Amino acid sequence: MALTLTEKILSSHLKTGTLKRGNPIGISIDQTLTQDATGTMAYLQFESMGLDRVQNELAVSYVDHNTIQVGFENADDHRYLQSVAAAKGVIFSRPGNGICHQVHLERFGVPGKTLLGSDSHTPTGGGLGMIAIGAGGLDVAVAMAGGPFHLISPKIIEIRLTGKLRPWVSAKDVILAVLGRYGVKGNVNCIFEYTGEGVKTLQVPERATICNMGAEAGVTTSIFPSDENTRAYLAAHDREEAYTPLSADEGAVYDETFELDLSTLVPKTAYPHSPGNIADVSALVGKKVDQVLIGSCTNSSYADMKKVADILDGKHIAPNVSFGVAPGSREVILMLAEDGSLGKLVASGARILETACGFCIGNHQSPGTNEVSLRTSNRNFEGRSGTKSAQVYLVSPETAALSALTGVFTDPLGDHGIEYPHVVNPEKFIVDDSMFIFPPEDGSAVEIIRGPNIGDPPANVPLSDSLDGYVTIKVGDKITTDHIMPAGARLKYRSNIPVYSKYVFEPIDEFFPQRCMENQDRGKDNFIVAGASYGQGSSREHAAICPMYLGVKAVIAISIERIHQNNLCNFGIIPLTFIDEADYEKLDQNDEIVIENIRRQIVGETVMLKNRTKSLEIPLRCDVTGEQRKMLIKGGLLNILKEIG
Repeated sequence: MALTLTEKILSSHLKTGTLKRGNPIGISIDQTLTQDATGTMAYLQFESMGLDRVQNELAVSYVDHNTIQVGFENADDHRYLQSVAAAKGVIFSRPGNGICHQVHLERFGVPGKTLLGSDSHTPTGGGLGMIAIGAGGLDVAVAMAGGPFHLISPKIIEIRLTGKLRPWVSAKDVILAVLGRYGVKGNVNCIFEYTGEGVKTLQVPERATICNMGAEAGVTTSIFPSDENTRAYLAAHDREEAYTPLSADEGAVYDETFELDLSTLVPKTAYPHSPGNIADVSALVGKKVDQVLIGSCTNSSYADMKKVADILDGKHIAPNVSFGVAPGSREVILMLAEDGSLGKLVASGARILETACGFCIGNHQSPGTNEVSLRTSNRNFEGRSGTKSAQVYLVSPETAALSALTGVFTDPLGDHGIEYPHVVNPEKFIVDDSMFIFPPEDGSAVEIIRGPNIGDPPANVPLSDSLDGYVTIKVGDKITTDHIMPAGARLKYRSNIPVYSKYVFEPIDEFFPQRCMENQDRGKDNFIVAGASYGQGSSREHAAICPMYLGVKAVIAISIERIHQNNLCNFGIIPLTFIDEADYEKLDQNDEIVIENIRRQIVGETVMLKNRTKSLEIPLRCDVTGEQRKMLIKGGLLNILKEIG
């Protein structure tokens, strides 16, 4: 039987279930990665399992998010992460070594392996032919303990590439075109698998960019074959022994095929406030630009950075533009310094930013009031930049660099008079692993250091027979995890759930936590009602942990995104969806609602909700796996693990 590449890798890692579309399955995980914003909680959860050492092939802890270090909290987190890594057998990537996805691609990614990361952009590894999946920290902790990762056997969508990109059109434009076709919702439990002659024209960093932003479509992951370009990339990093040729069998059957002719693509942009709002750059030519930022895990490779440096060579950015560049890794900075590109960037007026996630997560470089910001990152959710009124557009490095020079949106295919910089990937990269701290063979004597901001992971209580409370908040469509748990200035509280919980839904309704606590004080449960695609965006499990801490028992939505639904179940919050979407209008904030016999109801197909305020009943669906039902009844996965342990 002819198999897709996805089926080959999943079947070779299958631990439970049958690889049939829509079936629950469990797969073994070879590699894990964490980053500091999610990693602290993940390692606290791993510690609670009582294991002396990680059980999977490779675990890497990266510090790339909380690097501003205003106050003691972030530095304390980093010290904890470094010490727990040494104690438990985890490689520690120090602050300044780079962004986890870029560095993992360079130093650890292996074709055919599975990778689970506590960051939604872990699918970047698909550029090397990996099944690389983003998940909540607790799922990663279980994988580090040697447990399987549970998912739904995916629908596999073939993205068949033909032709070749023209000069000034880039991989960013490819994925924006794909997002234009598939949008940012309705793609749950799908995988994008790239095939066709056009694949051979794309280098690994370009493939990584495409896989990275597949996360914005809501798919489980994206994957490219492992071919001669993969071998060359690994060889250039002194890792040719990791190479394995991998591709789909001839005649493999896909659930759907989308054909994309690379030669016909034009420069594109995602306009505010969603990566799914796609337009051609040509439609915005002349629009004033206030800020341009190049970097993030999406577009911060050596090739991207060198191309930008060559475009800016001998020129200076427009006086109205604030311009910053964040290389993706220490390796990239060293390469740029060696070939003179770093000097070109500085001479142009660029501010060289830290090799970290920084501006992408709103941790610095927030735009001014109502300003237009062009960014090569992957998300432009409202307020994510740190400025709610800002208008953030996602573009390619080429579009960003040209627009920084002119001060307005500039079409790379237009008449700008700059020669296209043909960048050739080097045969050898500068390899320097000195910013990794490798764990000792026996970490039993290592002291794990905990600062005052680091607390124990909170546990839920088992599900009661009935739920009785109020709709504590009602929100609309496309509510992101940034809406639920803001990053930026609040990021440093992620190790302290009682404090971080004070900011749940802060961008939408700052009084939500107060209402939750008041309801809890009078013995009432809290419910969240939402529209379509609730929980978009990052893998931050805090968007489930903190509501759980505030007494939220269920989320009732038109639809819920994959990673967030997993996180809700992990922490004992019931994900419910409307059988009839029109029933969304029948629930309002402050309505008193009850779900009787809930433990029995979630085993069936329909859950009946009674709205006491409006004297009506609403049928809901609890579309979860058998494993997730067990979690919900027990009050979350941590409670199950404690019973087993």
